[in-house]
Amino acid sequence: MAQPLAARMRPESFDDMVGQKRLFAPGAPLRSVIESGTNVSMVFYGPSGTGKTTAARIIARRSSLRFEKLNGTTASTADIRAVIDATGQIGSEKGVLLYLDEIQYFNKKQQQTLLEFIENGSITLIASTTENPYFSVYGAVLSRCAVFEFKPLSDNDLKTAVNRAFDFLRKENSEDFAVEPAAVSVIASAAAGDCRKAVNLAEACFFAMPVNADGKTRTVTAAIAGDLCSSPSGAFDRGGDSYYDLLSAFQKSMRGSDPDAAVFYLARILESGDLISACRRLMVCACEDVGLAYPMIIPIVKSAVDAAMQVGLPEARIPLADAAVLVATSPKSNTAYKAYEAAAADIAAGRIGSIPRQLQNRHLDGAESETRGQNYLYPHDYPNRWVRQRYLPTELGNKKYYVPGDNKMERAAEEYWKNIKK
Repeated sequence: MAQPLAARMRPESFDDMVGQKRLFAPGAPLRSVIESGTNVSMVFYGPSGTGKTTAARIIARRSSLRFEKLNGTTASTADIRAVIDATGQIGSEKGVLLYLDEIQYFNKKQQQTLLEFIENGSITLIASTTENPYFSVYGAVLSRCAVFEFKPLSDNDLKTAVNRAFDFLRKENSEDFAVEPAAVSVIASAAAGDCRKAVNLAEACFFAMPVNADGKTRTVTAAIAGDLCSSPSGAFDRGGDSYYDLLSAFQKSMRGSDPDAAVFYLARILESGDLISACRRLMVCACEDVGLAYPMIIPIVKSAVDAAMQVGLPEARIPLADAAVLVATSPKSNTAYKAYEAAAADIAAGRIGSIPRQLQNRHLDGAESETRGQNYLYPHDYPNRWVRQRYLPTELGNKKYYVPGDNKMERAAEEYWKNIKK
């Protein structure tokens, strides 16, 4: 069975890749690490067709490690054990490079099985996922890996890939056909950031183009591309300003408590196939803009996002629409976010001070200690589970970072603690 064009012309070096220049351009930090020969476990995440698998294959070819590949959708615990057993075989003296595609489909136990071997260096892991790894990858695995985000490709990047695809087809089929520039633009736009889709659409256009009136030559026209590459209504260039304008409009509509605009912009995003960005903006808005005014919104929106990621498009639009309307119509508060930013500003300015002794993790005193005893007051031993003692460093005085908002939830909490602490 013939492979798709995207597989047949897969790049074999970083210089041949399109897009992801901040990761793989000459001198880029990730490329420098790889070219130094250092073995680093990594997690690549981002939408389909952005170069994750291609990058992993290039790294594997450059490596002196024994190469093993698993796919999270089909691999079992026995497959993991076989990879682990391979670390002791001939040819694996320097270790095994495991490329684990779609790691989000591995359960926690399967991911944990690899921990010891990643830790001792006998396995170097390169995992890829289309989901946010901070949600889908086990924390202990993630802490042992460098995480790199792959961005959707711009229209210009996709045009380069489409032109290369047509050049590849000319050589492969020994045919010097013509391509209208407008056809390349149509294909790039329809691919919506996905290089694999763009290349495979180019191949479909190649097979669909008829013979010209001269009876000899053929041309890929914009009309042919348009017929084969119909893009969703409202598709946008993910590499351009309109992409970020749309995401910004979605989040600001929820923040501005306009459910109609929020649903409209959500529909534009999802109809263009960008599930991940919609989920991220929903989670950020729930935490940043609703926050303490309705704290339960965070697990509720997280559950909606999880459901959307599990069922995928088009059904994902249902839980995400619920979440968008809920965020837009909920009371708003950014007091916790503002408190954090104020604290971070003091830290950046060097205003840190010393942790009060009663809060330190110290239970024994050396002979040289002038102050005896930790003197920590355990709040649960006092009425109302509260006792007055110092928590902030003395150098910060009575600095206030958190100022309660005027919503019902925060006002109730404020009144409660005023009554307790008076």
